[in-house]
Order: sequence, then structure tokens, then C-alpha cells
Amino acid sequence: MPEMPTKLAEIVDEFATAPRDVVLEMLLEYSDAIPPLPAEFSGREGMEQVPECQTAFFLRAEVTPEGTVTTWFDCPPEAPTTRAFAGILAEGLAGATVGEVLAVPGDLYHRMGLDKAISPLRVRGGTAVLARLQRQVREQSAS
Repeated sequence: MPEMPTKLAEIVDEFATAPRDVVLEMLLEYSDAIPPLPAEFSGREGMEQVPECQTAFFLRAEVTPEGTVTTWFDCPPEAPTTRAFAGILAEGLAGATVGEVLAVPGDLYHRMGLDKAISPLRVRGGTAVLARLQRQVREQSAS
């Protein structure tokens, strides 16, 4: 059974072991880690909205013929915490296989200790982002 990608596991460990007062700073660093959207998604065409997020958040996952997953996220700069969730996933899942993406635990943000640093509503939004991303990967890999 595959495990979550090594890079994502390292990020989880960094957050889990960081002092609480540093966690928010770390989150802000990840809010800048989202790559710009390619032109084909400029109008959010082909992207799925995550309504559980308090802010407008869109995502798209694609499974390549080689079985790796490419992700895209769109979230406004005014929502740094939500952007940080996307940045963590963008960096942690870069080059990941279908099995690795599906092996990411649903309680990822709890394991990171974020439930002690940010509101439950924000954690729920981040959890919904991961669930939708995994659902897209599952659907594409099944076809």
C-alpha cells in the first residue's frame, strides 16, 4: 500500500513539531507557494469550486498517462490561510503518483497541528479541498 509522498510527510512533520507561535508564520510562507494558473484555466474553466471554503477556492487535478498527478489551485491573495492549504498540497504533492495522493490521510491538517492554531471552520475548508482533490484523482484513475 502506498504512503503519502515523502515531501508532504516532511511538511506535516515540520508543522507538527513547530512551536505554536511559529505555525502561522509557516502557513504564510506556503500561501506564496501556489504556482500561477495556466492560461487554459484563466476563467476557472474546468476547475471545481470548493464551497466549504469561506473564500472562493477552485481546484483541478489531472492524472497523467504516466500515473502522476498534476494539481492547480486558484484562491485569492486576501485569503492567506486558505492559500496556504493549497501551497502545502501543491508543494507536497508535486510529482506524486495516484496511489500517493490517495494515501494522504483525511485528517492531514489535524496531524499537522493546525487545529490548535486556526479555526475549526478553516480546518474543515482545508479538509474539503483535500477530499475533492482525491475524489478527482480517484475518478480519473478509475476510467
